Amino acid sequence: MSHLTPMSSARLSDLMAKGTVELVDIREADEYAREHIASARSQPLSALPSVLEASGKTVVFTCRSGNRTAANAQRLAACANKEGSVPAYVLEGGVDGWKKAGFATRIDRTKPVDMMRQVQMIAGGLILLGVALGTWVHPAFYGLSAFVGAGLFVAGSTGFCGMARLLAYAPWNRRNA
Repeated sequence: MSHLTPMSSARLSDLMAKGTVELVDIREADEYAREHIASARSQPLSALPSVLEASGKTVVFTCRSGNRTAANAQRLAACANKEGSVPAYVLEGGVDGWKKAGFATRIDRTKPVDMMRQVQMIAGGLILLGVALGTWVHPAFYGLSAFVGAGLFVAGSTGFCGMARLLAYAPWNRRNA
């Protein structure tokens, strides 16, 4: 099996009610802690074993929007179906699709927004600030936008994000570590 078939939220809800499904959330721990589907088990993609223990139940993988599960479908299928004996699917639209279909999630607002969203918000804000200051105060402020853009490029090309490392020390992220 090289790809996984999408499963609708309604079908997943039916299987959950019957107790015949193992829902596996592949997002990182900080994303899962903030919000997840109540019966989902956290199994980050970064620490996914080569074979997933699912007790013979149908396995459904989820992430926030469905993009991460789609991009890793081959790996997820191999993990769930060592010999093709366990049916495996991806949740159509992920947690966002689940909520859009009218189903509830567990939300813990005491947990910080996941790290990558924090990076995106701060980087976007700094770029906008650099453009605004460069336009209305002095052109040298465009350098701020260029600096942040260069940092984003380095993060994307190397996997190292200096801003995420700095944000890890922020008080709102440390208290939940």
